[in-house]
Amino acid sequence: MPVSYTRLTPGHDTLVELGFAATELVPSWTADAPEGTWIEVSLQARLATGELTKWYVMGRWSEEPGRASVPGQGDEHGDVAVDTFVAKTPVTACRVRAAAHGAGARVRSLGLMASAVPHRPSVPPSPASSAEPVTLDVPRYSQRAHTGHHPEWDGGGAHWCSPVSVAMVLAYWGRGPGPAELAWVAPDDPCPAVDHAARGTYDRSYQGTGNWPFNVAYAGRYGLDGLVTRLHSAVELERLVRAGVPVVTSLSFKEHELPGSGFSTGGHLMVVAGFTAGGDIVANDPADPQVRKVYPRAAFENVWLRSSGSAGIVYILHPPGHRLPPSDGNW
Repeated sequence: MPVSYTRLTPGHDTLVELGFAATELVPSWTADAPEGTWIEVSLQARLATGELTKWYVMGRWSEEPGRASVPGQGDEHGDVAVDTFVAKTPVTACRVRAAAHGAGARVRSLGLMASAVPHRPSVPPSPASSAEPVTLDVPRYSQRAHTGHHPEWDGGGAHWCSPVSVAMVLAYWGRGPGPAELAWVAPDDPCPAVDHAARGTYDRSYQGTGNWPFNVAYAGRYGLDGLVTRLHSAVELERLVRAGVPVVTSLSFKEHELPGSGFSTGGHLMVVAGFTAGGDIVANDPADPQVRKVYPRAAFENVWLRSSGSAGIVYILHPPGHRLPPSDGNW
């Protein structure tokens, strides 16, 4: 699957040649957008014929509630599905614009993931490495502990997998909201940082907390660099984990397709925190009360990488000074 990630310069909407015919585009960013301000991110693509599309709004981001994706933009060239531009005919180039509105609003980083997603009903497993097992010390937070919390932000429980995963990664890096920012959370809450992350990622248009770039932007509030991209296999996941970087993955499955999961889902996020000696996946799965799980490598790859899932979507979040390992152009 062709995938590229391009780091862009905020304030310069130069047309970027993708190098292949892409079917999906996902921008991601980090920004300062305090109360009363916002960031609007939009994109324009070029078709293989040379024709330019209109500008599509990919999101209006703010640190305070009110952030939203923009539905109803579809035309003959494509549409915006919450956080993803889906092309009706492949595109070969794209420009992204991030406009800051209000005093104090500032875009700090901007990037674009482009991919050509093939029809893949199943995915063969990648070879496991022969390296020693590795498990990163990612704190364990369960979304189940927040069942029924804050129905105005989609109510915890089954729906907060994305902000819980981001909260775990923030805590791993020693980042996140301080006591003053958490003062509004109920004193008996099992993990106030989770409620804060749900509040800080909620998309009022989509009415959920799973907007991919909104979650990256939330982590960016606390000094992390971040991006949404696609990976090709667990080999790339392992490369990142062995470099000390836990990875948030998006996948969907029936219970029997991911042994040990105990549930079915049309879309779920979890943190890959390690690998066993045999190459299986060590995950912090927020849907499980105990959180730490080991999933069979082949089964995990299949439900994560196939086209009926997310086709390999991840959030990569890390401090600016922590170097990522070499990639094939997808981070």
